[in-house]
Amino acid sequence: MRGKQWFQATLVAALVAAGSLVQAQVVGAVNGSAQAARAFFQDTRATFAGHESRSAVANAGSDAFALSTTTDMQALAQLGVVAQDWAHQQPKGVAPTASTVVFLVRAGNPKGIRDWSDLVRQNVHAVVSNPKLCNSGRYAYLAAWGSAREQGASDAQAAEFVATLYRQAQVLAKGERDAVTAFARERQGDVLIALESDVASIRGSAGGSEFTVIYPSTSVLAENPVALVAQGASESQLREARAYLAYLYTDEAQEIAARHGLRPQSAAVLARHAESFKAISTFPVTKYFGSLELAQKVHFSAGGRFDQIWQPGAAQLAAAGARAPL
Repeated sequence: MRGKQWFQATLVAALVAAGSLVQAQVVGAVNGSAQAARAFFQDTRATFAGHESRSAVANAGSDAFALSTTTDMQALAQLGVVAQDWAHQQPKGVAPTASTVVFLVRAGNPKGIRDWSDLVRQNVHAVVSNPKLCNSGRYAYLAAWGSAREQGASDAQAAEFVATLYRQAQVLAKGERDAVTAFARERQGDVLIALESDVASIRGSAGGSEFTVIYPSTSVLAENPVALVAQGASESQLREARAYLAYLYTDEAQEIAARHGLRPQSAAVLARHAESFKAISTFPVTKYFGSLELAQKVHFSAGGRFDQIWQPGAAQLAAAGARAPL
């Protein structure tokens, strides 16, 4: 899907997820766990509205906020959904929360997996979601590619590294749930590549399976930006919306983010939850891919880089059995 068609699909996705962007004053984009993001925004709206001077937001109810499935806020700006100056609306940055990509390994880490280079050893087989079909899969791919570039690899060398990783993967799942089932319940593979913000929910659905979270030396930064809508809101609604956006960066809201597995933007809050959010060097999507929109077109569209480099390996064919190909 290219050009105008892709933008139209993006807009449709946003409208479906938001329900009614026309009535909303704030739009959020999710680049981590959708479940965690929904819980974060639901709780922060409730606490924000609970303050005495913020009854307008409480009265606005669910119409005041829309959560878009579109992960690229710039694409929404080009479509006129959010304001063109969305990236400069908050002095503390565009995203109050973020996530990154980590590894989940078996208890005791029997394969000694520590970094991305370990994932292409011949005796290591990963479980990963299809990057063309789900958010966690896409970020796993971007993290793997970018980690190679961070070590000085060229794009050609990064492509070969990613191709090897996916070729040796035991399972290329259709989505996060299938990946978790394969790794935790069916005990396939040695390592699950997942979003940090999904770890809590994975633990809850792991069926008693024990695993350890491994932080690689570097990974991609998956930011969850927020922005004001471009039009349709009254001045009083915009005042409340701006106040809500500012509130998301307060310690109270940042503590809520940490509680839901989202990496806080506040250094102070992050330090208080250092056990849950280990220190890790991250790079933005823009560093090696230009933007999420460009990454989608170059890497994940039909005939893109992923289609060019990926071929199912023996482990995947054996694990798939009689399943239909992805």
